[in-house]
Amino acid sequence: MAVVSGSVASLLGPKAAPSLRRKSSNAPFSALPGFRVVPRPPVCVGNPRGRVRGSPRCEATVDLVEARTASRASSASALEQFKISADRYMKERSSIAVIGLSVHTAPVEMREKLAVPEAQWPRAIEELCSLNHVEEAAVLSTCNRMEIYVVVLSWHRGIREVTEWMAKTSGIPVSELRQHLFMLRDSDATGHLFEVSAGLDSLVLGEGQILAQVKQVVRVGQGSRGLGKNIDRMFKDAITAGKRVRSETNISSGAVSVSSAAVELALMKLPKSYLPSARMLVIGAGKMGKLVIKHLVAKGFQRIMVVNRSVEKVDAIREEMKDVEIIFRPFTDMLPSAAEADVVFTSTASETPLFLKEHVEGLPPVSDAIGAVRLFIDISVPRNVASCVSDLEYARVYNVDDLKSVVEANKEDRLRKAMEARAIITQELKRFEAWRDSLETVPTIKKLRSYADRIKASELEKCLQKIGDDALTKKMRRAIEELSSGIVNKLLHGPLQHLRCDGSDSRTLDETLENMHALNRMFSLDTEKAIMEQKIKAKVEKTRS
Repeated sequence: MAVVSGSVASLLGPKAAPSLRRKSSNAPFSALPGFRVVPRPPVCVGNPRGRVRGSPRCEATVDLVEARTASRASSASALEQFKISADRYMKERSSIAVIGLSVHTAPVEMREKLAVPEAQWPRAIEELCSLNHVEEAAVLSTCNRMEIYVVVLSWHRGIREVTEWMAKTSGIPVSELRQHLFMLRDSDATGHLFEVSAGLDSLVLGEGQILAQVKQVVRVGQGSRGLGKNIDRMFKDAITAGKRVRSETNISSGAVSVSSAAVELALMKLPKSYLPSARMLVIGAGKMGKLVIKHLVAKGFQRIMVVNRSVEKVDAIREEMKDVEIIFRPFTDMLPSAAEADVVFTSTASETPLFLKEHVEGLPPVSDAIGAVRLFIDISVPRNVASCVSDLEYARVYNVDDLKSVVEANKEDRLRKAMEARAIITQELKRFEAWRDSLETVPTIKKLRSYADRIKASELEKCLQKIGDDALTKKMRRAIEELSSGIVNKLLHGPLQHLRCDGSDSRTLDETLENMHALNRMFSLDTEKAIMEQKIKAKVEKTRS
């Protein structure tokens, strides 16, 4: 196991990948090299002979000053070490990565431990961006998935840090997490987000709620410092892809959300002859609960009981659905309300189960017409109905994992729509990749232009001095300045054209990067080192703040 010491080593790692070009890689966790960070020895700042003790406030002020001084010294040391050994890190480019789990890879028991409420997204982003090798971060946490999107300075070390953060926040050992996590890199990570936004990775193909949740990630992220230009552009392009897929294909026909699938599941489990008289209870009048009510109404139910903490949200739903009898019950009447229901939908943000085995045992039996079995359909994460309730003969519990059975119909039609959607996603993915590739050459373009402008200004000044102010008219000065600018622009036109990589011509990324490196060498622009130095400074400043 390698021992890493020093600020730069902890930020960049001892080795870097040899390729500048992004490559898709789903490296297993076993491939990640192990390491441990050796803490720095304490820094002694101030008078070594001791201090005159003053008031506690004075001592606190001195300690604060010393802490800031030590931080600045550490930052300066890190940058100095970077400058000495920068060549070791020049060849590794920042990667976009997604690390997460979903309904396809992990059971609900694990997802609910990793779930991050929306109110805590900014804090999670801040913690992720404080990790040594993470530049940008975003969190997408829903009932069906928990995914972390990051831009990392070093692929292996960044993945390790994010995984350890997930283990720490959830209380799940890394060894257990590895069995359920997936990792995708660069174009694979971007393509995955585009498919998620389009609803292709959802239980219900094309469901619209996930697009709204992706939009919310952008809204929340813009209020924090973690959503940088790469993550921000990727999520916005994912939203564009999701909108195009829904408008240009018929992918969202049929069940379009988890809530509609929940209603479909309930109708599948109830005898058709009993449906008109089935008694429905919805616990929670938030977004998901409101959608459940809407889908129940769409299926013909005209009387629905709703349990909620406050009556305001229920009144708003009543206003929207005036032809439906919506009966409000406070949370204190939850169990008596459940006693009057055949089907109970739960969709609250409670972090502890609302229904335990002993609660359901005390409920009166339901009609024999539906098999004397009360249905609990729990679409909440964390779950509102304890799993032990399923042990009762007269109760059936279904959670978000059970919604898979609802989406089994019309497979051929869904596959056809998915193929159409993926063609759109491929177009949007190329557009994003072209944008990101263009960022590679921007520093070189700026430095080359600045280099040429400095030469022009110097030679122009020499020329004007030789002519002299007496012989130099305003018209002559303007003509000479225009001449020098024209010569510079025409000379730069060719090189700058060969630094373009925006998908508008057949030039490949490899060829463009070769041109960029050639110009860097010829004119000693050293842009790669400048970029890496900027990243190190940004990380140091973020750590200090």
